Amino acid sequence: MIRKFIEWYFSPTEKLIVEEHNFYSKIVELEERIAKLEEENIETSNTLYEIINSIDAVDVRIDILTGEKWIEKNV
Repeated sequence: MIRKFIEWYFSPTEKLIVEEHNFYSKIVELEERIAKLEEENIETSNTLYEIINSIDAVDVRIDILTGEKWIEKNV
């Protein structure tokens, strides 16, 4: 009985190796997902800046056109 316990106690456990592998593969998967999300975040930020600049350009153009009409009416 003691011999079985000692053999069991000192025998390698394959479960830990499998768990370590799962942890490692999960970490690698999460790192890949983070890298992809960071790329998408950069792309989204750049798109938002382009949209803001376009809106600002349209706003300036509207101000110019509105100003021209006011100047023509007052002359």
